[in-house]
Formats: sequence, structure tokens, C-alpha cells
Amino acid sequence: MAASTTLKLPEELKERIAPLAQSAGKTPHAWMIDALEAQTALAELRKRFVEAALTSVAEYERTGKAYAAQDVRKYLLAKVSGKKPRRPRPVKR
Repeated sequence: MAASTTLKLPEELKERIAPLAQSAGKTPHAWMIDALEAQTALAELRKRFVEAALTSVAEYERTGKAYAAQDVRKYLLAKVSGKKPRRPRPVKR
């Protein structure tokens, strides 16, 4: 169910939105809904990325296990080319 809300836009922003919405074949309202949806999706994606990074840091701090970037790159390139490479060895802290 849609909920009503009111946004007080600066006149300059409103003037900038109108032609963009028109060129997209949308009303300014529909264009703003799409813009809010896109920004919400980006913020959620960024949040998940940061959470994954923090989880990785915690795992590293717990185990001390890390891999050299060049070894991982070489492994992945071999893997995607159909080879069966050996997994990279962890490096020590």
C-alpha cells in the first residue's frame, strides 16, 4: 500500500527534475519515485558491502589467515580458463 508523504523541493531542483522526467516519458512524481528507489537500492548495497568487509576483517583478526592478491588473481584466472589450479596458500601476518 502506498503511503503519502510531502517533499518540499527547492524550486531550482524542481525545475531540473521536470525536463528529465519528461525526456524519460514520466511524470515528475514517477521520476522521483524511481530516483528514490535507485538511491535506496544503492544505499542497501553499500551497507551490505561494508558489513561483508567488516566480517572479513573480523575473520582475519580471528584466524590471521590472508592471501596474497597476486596469488588469488592467478588462481582465479586459471580457474575461469578451465584449468584446475592449486588453491593459493595463506600468507602469514
